[in-house]
Amino acid sequence: MLGEWIASSIFNEIAALMVLAAGFGFVGVLLKQPLIVSFIAVGLLTGPSMLDVARSSEAIDLLAELGIAVLLFLVGLKLDVKLVRSLGFVALATGLGQVIFTSVFGFLICLALGLDPVTSLYVAVALTFSSTIIIVKLLSDKRELETLHGRIALGFLIVQDIVVVLAMIALSAFGVGTRTDAGPADILAVLGSGLALLALVLLFARFGANRLTERLARTPELLIAFSLALAAVFAAAGESLGFGKELGGLLAGVALASTPFRDAIAARMAPLRDFLLLFFFIALGAQLDLGALGQRGWAAAVLSLFVLVGNPLIVVLIMARMGYHTRTGFLAGLTVAQISEFSLIFMAMGVSLGHVTGASLGLVTLVGLITVAASTYMITYSHQLHRLCEPLLGFVKVNRRSPSGHAEPGEVDGPDVIVFGLGRYGGAIGAGLKAAGRRVLGVDISPRALRDWQSRGNEGVFGDVADPEFLATLPLDSAEWVVATIRPAEAGVSHADPRLVLLHQLRAMGYSGRVAVTSTDQAPDQYILEEGADLVATPFTDAAQQVVQRIEAMSKQDSRSTD
Repeated sequence: MLGEWIASSIFNEIAALMVLAAGFGFVGVLLKQPLIVSFIAVGLLTGPSMLDVARSSEAIDLLAELGIAVLLFLVGLKLDVKLVRSLGFVALATGLGQVIFTSVFGFLICLALGLDPVTSLYVAVALTFSSTIIIVKLLSDKRELETLHGRIALGFLIVQDIVVVLAMIALSAFGVGTRTDAGPADILAVLGSGLALLALVLLFARFGANRLTERLARTPELLIAFSLALAAVFAAAGESLGFGKELGGLLAGVALASTPFRDAIAARMAPLRDFLLLFFFIALGAQLDLGALGQRGWAAAVLSLFVLVGNPLIVVLIMARMGYHTRTGFLAGLTVAQISEFSLIFMAMGVSLGHVTGASLGLVTLVGLITVAASTYMITYSHQLHRLCEPLLGFVKVNRRSPSGHAEPGEVDGPDVIVFGLGRYGGAIGAGLKAAGRRVLGVDISPRALRDWQSRGNEGVFGDVADPEFLATLPLDSAEWVVATIRPAEAGVSHADPRLVLLHQLRAMGYSGRVAVTSTDQAPDQYILEEGADLVATPFTDAAQQVVQRIEAMSKQDSRSTD
């Protein structure tokens, strides 16, 4: 009866898939597993080998392709030239060293397991990618994004993203070159169109992106709609021109990577990416034969052990050679002890090009399930694991003559105070705190207010106080104070007090510093204090300089109480 209802329409089928995803996701959360594990499990469960629920392959494939375009778009958003230039030598050396080690030794292991050279090469490259989504989430939950090992890990994840880009470019070139009807003229046409689109992207990024996005950002929903449209259009253009949807979506992200709104765009689009990737994993599960997966169990176990042990070990050795303590190398190395969603996308591209079989895709999927599940616990309990493994790392010799990683570019102190709302009152408070010697980061959803704040030499970012994904990107670990000079109308929240939203989200994220908010009415002051605010200021009563003095006085009192 239920099966007939599901099969009666595509809508019912999608609804059933979403219910299963929510159920498996809830179980995954209880087991402290990331959603990628739950989604892969849903894909396997709903495939033809088991429940055979996912039958509308055309609709599912469409959503999956859109999800990949959005995912690559978000990767492109991170590839700002300034950001790549700011990579420290340790991130570059460790990232490249890990990629070379994993691909070379992974290739040899695959050959030893009886895989043919082409499949071995594909699998080895797939093993080099680590999941940025999972690592950032886990480190954020542990409040370790701003630690030394967290910063280094994020640095070599950017290196891996660059490798992903190069690998996909290479696959697209191979795809054109291996077509039976493709001659030299066809290959040159695809290359020429790709270079032309790249030139268009660079021109847009240089001369038009900032002005256009600043205007769109006045209506944040329109900025997100534009970003999604850009990703879809570029993906369609890439498909039409012959170099693939993946590179098209990536170029769309690069077009906006240099704008000050990229972090806000990425935060807003992350939930959409996760939702659409569900259908990629469902489509993936529909291609897999569980019987064939069982036959690959031994190979999957060997490759999983290589990723779980070999990848962290090479990071420890490289960082020790550069003068880092084995503890820092160990904690950073654990972040590459898994493969990512890009590994599966890379293998799926190989299957679509006819270079590898579905069995090899199933092998990498099984390795993904094992390594993601195991590494999640390894990262979660990283400090306890280090204490257990420390005696085994005695053979690692730290090069004491090498400069310490504490001097790495980007290893600067974070802000003391984060000010939300950079209007006249918030801007004056921020300026006063900066004059008092504080390191201040300003945040506003108004492009004009943000531009005025930055024009005075201050550090600021565009973002929405009500967006938890955006809040997770802020350096809250170093901030002693969060100051919110926002009102409901400014934050775009019609049915919730944005100050309470901010308070609840900060506490849920483990923020332990003080919070100051403003109020235009004396009546609600008490309930805001009861909700966790440490200071409530009224703009019509308290001048900005008075608020600065109260913050400084409370900070001095805190420092005396801890002495």
